[in-house]
Amino acid sequence: MTEKKVSLLDGFKAFLMRGNVIDLAVAVVIGAAFTQVVNSVVKGIINPVVGAFGTQDLDAYSTCIKGTCKVVNGEVQGIKILWGSVLGATLSFLITAAVVYFLMVLPMAKYLARKAERDAAKEGTKEVVELSELEVLKEIRDALVAQSRGGGAPGGTAGGQPSDRP
Repeated sequence: MTEKKVSLLDGFKAFLMRGNVIDLAVAVVIGAAFTQVVNSVVKGIINPVVGAFGTQDLDAYSTCIKGTCKVVNGEVQGIKILWGSVLGATLSFLITAAVVYFLMVLPMAKYLARKAERDAAKEGTKEVVELSELEVLKEIRDALVAQSRGGGAPGGTAGGQPSDRP
């Protein structure tokens, strides 16, 4: 009963070398860079468009639900809900999701669907070829059976018996 013990370092190396860990690390790095692009779009384009109707900074939109929300001695009096920052984060999320879907998910889904159709067509062709070969073999078998039963086999043999004809 000898069990192969894997050292802690060997296990860690195996974990790091699995493909999905590396893919995940690449996705995180690209996601971080992509987040900066989306935030720039929100701050540079979305906020000014919203600013045409109000203030340019979405974070400035807020509602006071208790008190007057005045700053007294560096402290805000009242309860302030910062719904503008929630709106900005929601817009950032929607833009990110739309770009990921339309530029990554949708093209990949179309590619995989085309690949599946091609593979299915190849499998269909293979099955047709196999079926036609099977049919040919059946016809050969039927012809041999017919010859062996006296269907006029060349060479004067019927059923494996020599013929009595001159």
